[in-house]
Amino acid sequence: MFISCSDSRVAPALFTGAGPGDIFELRAVGNIVPRYRPQVACAAASAIEFAVTGLGVADIVVCGHTYCGAVRALADAARTATMPMVRRWLCHTADLATAAADLAADLAADLAGAAQRHVLTQLDHLQSHPCVARRLATGRLRLHAWVYAVDTGQVLAARPGSDAFQPL
Repeated sequence: MFISCSDSRVAPALFTGAGPGDIFELRAVGNIVPRYRPQVACAAASAIEFAVTGLGVADIVVCGHTYCGAVRALADAARTATMPMVRRWLCHTADLATAAADLAADLAADLAGAAQRHVLTQLDHLQSHPCVARRLATGRLRLHAWVYAVDTGQVLAARPGSDAFQPL
């Protein structure tokens, strides 16, 4: 399964070499994975459940990208002042006050660092889904955090057990 942003500059098949039917894709603004909430119907949660339980995927990649408008909007709420549905979607990222402060600091220091931090947060959210947690516990599922650099085409991946990203 490949979870990425709906940004048209992010084309998973192009940088993974995947053909039709090779990867199950979930594309959403900001590659956001909402925390599991059983009382709320959610397209992202249903896609995750289908991929993990129905298809039995062995790997899930959460792939963010540089220059992401959603990440920038988290750091600067004025960017979504006229987009209430986008703002509500961004609320799924985490505690917005904390996320905004952290991402604003990252954006000021390093655009790529902000995208990396955001991807790692989404990976944490993914683990709150019971089907994911069950498969992780049995060792039948692996999670991966990637960031795609839209200006260079480089893909960075988080090293297992670390927040450090390296070129793939």
